[in-house]
Amino acid sequence: QVQLLESGGGLVQPGGSLRLSCAASGILFWLYDMGWYRQAPGQQRELVAVITTVGSTNYADSVKGRFTISRDNAKNTEYLQMNSLKAEDTAVYFCNAIRTGSVPREYWGQGTQVTVSS
Repeated sequence: QVQLLESGGGLVQPGGSLRLSCAASGILFWLYDMGWYRQAPGQQRELVAVITTVGSTNYADSVKGRFTISRDNAKNTEYLQMNSLKAEDTAVYFCNAIRTGSVPREYWGQGTQVTVSS
């Protein structure tokens, strides 16, 4: 059974930091590109950051320079370090695992709430 379990969300003041984690089980983690998405109330889910199997990264313009995505294949875990948080970063953050090729697969976590407010 595949499971992506996010943790690390919570309430933080503007300018603060949080580190999200996503622990994967039931998949060959190193074969998957990993990503973070977020969805604010009334908004569509949007890409925040991705990291490929070889460690290449890409970020949404709105988080460049503030967020850092990383992965630890030995721990089957990806991370999102979020610094200089703003109110507009408030959303539910979802972990995503995607594998392309002849046997494509995609999985989602259940989400973790991040609220940036004073």
